[in-house]
Amino acid sequence: MKKPILFAIDDDPQVLRAVTRDLRSRYRSDYRILSTNSAKEALNSLPELKIQGEHVALFLSDQRMPEMIGVDFLEQAKNHFPNAKRVLLTAYSDTDAAIKAINEVQLDYYLLKPWDPPEEKLYPVIDDLLDDWRANFKPEFQGIRLVGYQYSPKSHTIKDFLSGNLIPYRWLDVESTEKANELCALHQIESSQLPAIFFEDGTHLINPTPVQIAEKLGRSPNADHEIYDVAIIGAGPAGLAAAVYGGSEGLKTLLIEKRAPGGQAGTSSRIENYLGFPKGLSGSDLARRAITQATRFGVEFLSPQEVVSIESQDHYKKITMIDGTCVNAKAVVVTTGVNYRKLESNGLSDFTGAGIYYGAAMTEAHAFKDKEVYIVGGGNSAGQAAMYLSTFASNVYILIRRESLASSMSSYLIDQIDGTPNIHLKPFTEIIEACGENKLQKLVIRNNVEDKLEEVPADGLFIFIGARPYTDWVENNIIKNDKGFIETGKELNKYDDFARIWNLDRQPFMLETCSPGIFAAGDVRAGAMNRVASAVGEGAMSIKYVHEYLADSNI
Repeated sequence: MKKPILFAIDDDPQVLRAVTRDLRSRYRSDYRILSTNSAKEALNSLPELKIQGEHVALFLSDQRMPEMIGVDFLEQAKNHFPNAKRVLLTAYSDTDAAIKAINEVQLDYYLLKPWDPPEEKLYPVIDDLLDDWRANFKPEFQGIRLVGYQYSPKSHTIKDFLSGNLIPYRWLDVESTEKANELCALHQIESSQLPAIFFEDGTHLINPTPVQIAEKLGRSPNADHEIYDVAIIGAGPAGLAAAVYGGSEGLKTLLIEKRAPGGQAGTSSRIENYLGFPKGLSGSDLARRAITQATRFGVEFLSPQEVVSIESQDHYKKITMIDGTCVNAKAVVVTTGVNYRKLESNGLSDFTGAGIYYGAAMTEAHAFKDKEVYIVGGGNSAGQAAMYLSTFASNVYILIRRESLASSMSSYLIDQIDGTPNIHLKPFTEIIEACGENKLQKLVIRNNVEDKLEEVPADGLFIFIGARPYTDWVENNIIKNDKGFIETGKELNKYDDFARIWNLDRQPFMLETCSPGIFAAGDVRAGAMNRVASAVGEGAMSIKYVHEYLADSNI
């Protein structure tokens, strides 16, 4: 926390030097001492101090000043820092005015000049006032603050970016938080301009994009070099593992991520079957550890940055980003993973980001304290989300089309869900419609066995269905199966186009695509196991094949 301020104001330079000297002698280890001989200058500085997140613990002002009297200054200063202690420095002849000010403007104390010795006449008074101020002082959050509307898709996008990238912040709902309105008034921001994000240095951005926030925080989306040994596209578990092994084995490694490290696993509140963590760990913790490890090995990490194409040019791969910038790599590992499939029921698209979310349970859970929450999906991600949300929500309902979770969810999660009284499983059930005004308020669901419709109150809906590979951007000459997953290794031989595309004497390496030097690992690859541990294993394995490809190609 920044040191609180003791602010001294006196138009007499000699007196000002003396009081500043005495304050610094006693309090400089715990407080910052500011001083000026102009009351107007002091008043003009207070709004800027407020914007910068400073705290004034005490004003000490002379009474007789040419620009304004001390009592008037202290009264106006109270508008900016209402909890600061206010002390009037006065001559004996002005004691009547000081006493009157105690009653009229809630002056805390008046000191007579001279105050020598300060050990007897100054410090005991200031000590007592500062002790009282500290007893009632509640430090504000000093990090990034995000102000917006809870059920705003734009606010959700920023929260999702900050949370996913492990950037600490405080969320302030403008409809329920006094501090949010205070910040908007202080910076003259209209409600129509929200969301707004405020930084520790006193600056702010209105309705920013994730790229603007990243740039403000020093996270450049541009690469430092033109050529890399290996570029890894996607920072899920497979991509993070590939980056760690690539960096540790001396390859000049570039890791590119569209949103945030961790992928779908990064949104998991608790992964309990990952080797070596008997108590489990969150997906964000796994991502944080892996990024730290990769950075230590010299891996360059670009986020948020999106790749739109890869072209093979001679022995190099030209990687083009969405902003038009390009980098070259000798080899590429595609680890873009999968996205949750969209649910195509009536009304759902109207409330995406406004009560309906794909994943994002950890980002939004706090907003659903004591509320009714629904989850669609029967996989591990849905189960982990249900367990996490159950610690906030009144009730969590899991909707699945099957009879049970047994075929799609790990048994340890099923046991936990069975033992959690406010989690309720609704089998054979699907959503027919989502309804509400500006945000989700209710759902129409149907039991397919009984063919019965039911309208239920719903504050939140979290969707965890399907596994649609993120491969739409991948060129047509990369062979994919009918579901869009990238084919690799010997499985390529079953495609008629493979013989036409592949022009080397050797067969593709196990994780190599039909384009030499371009590899796929993790959930994006056809035939992957869809488990965090297997994705990590494939990511590490891909670097072995990158080495073999580089040796075979002599590049």
